[in-house]
Amino acid sequence: MTRTVYVNGEYLPETEATVSIFDRGFLMADGVYEVTSVLDGKLIDFEGHAVRLERSLNELDMPAACSKEELLEIHRQLVTRNEIVEGLVYLQITRGSDGDRDFVFPDPETTKPTIVLFTQNKPGLADNPAAKKGAKIISIEDIRWGRRDIKTVQLLYPSMGKMMAKKAGADDAWLIEDGHVTEGTSNNAYFVKNGKIVTRPLSNDILHGITRKAVLRMAEEAQMEIEERLFTIEEAKEADEAFTTSASAFVMPVVEIDGVALGDGTPGPIAKRLREIYLDESLKAAI
Repeated sequence: MTRTVYVNGEYLPETEATVSIFDRGFLMADGVYEVTSVLDGKLIDFEGHAVRLERSLNELDMPAACSKEELLEIHRQLVTRNEIVEGLVYLQITRGSDGDRDFVFPDPETTKPTIVLFTQNKPGLADNPAAKKGAKIISIEDIRWGRRDIKTVQLLYPSMGKMMAKKAGADDAWLIEDGHVTEGTSNNAYFVKNGKIVTRPLSNDILHGITRKAVLRMAEEAQMEIEERLFTIEEAKEADEAFTTSASAFVMPVVEIDGVALGDGTPGPIAKRLREIYLDESLKAAI
């Protein structure tokens, strides 16, 4: 089935969709993005993604391509037209193209932003076998730029990190800066020790995860103990369990770090419970 995608105001077959070779997203990685999960044909935490998108655009002094209401309608149209029951909606907005290449931003009065959305069909997204097995991770140096709180399309190093993990026989990598874990390549990182959930506090150093925010709120409501602080990879290796959160994987248990098994080497009870709570509550609130 050929997907229907959205490009600059038009719904098109993916085979007919084009963007200028002078688009700044292509030339400069001058763009931001969001990924919203779809479960039971409904959008998970759309509001949170829309709010973060607005923040990313503002931080880069980039104009919005449409209103939040229009964005919601585009998401819904793509879910319907592509018959997505479980999957993802990917959104990207760039500063657009003024017909040439220049480091200086084009005039926003004359150069409109480029907006692209497409879906990915992911049957079994909620019942992911990987969550039952748990993820193995490695640690790598964090050499990304300093504004990781802005969800930009500058994803080269995270992609390289995924490949480093794959070559090492692992599933993902956690990034280390100044001796402390920042986050995963595409997720926020946590460990659990003596029943306490530990994760890095929000700052410019990590992405302000939408799933992170929801999971921590739900953990607090479930009367779980939470501590937001810097932590080392050695602390994580000595943990009882660990996990990550992201919009596409929800709560993913971690069972091994740099070859060291956590607990009995299987997904821990807190990670499993948080995944259950998150999926249950998110489905109730989906739109």
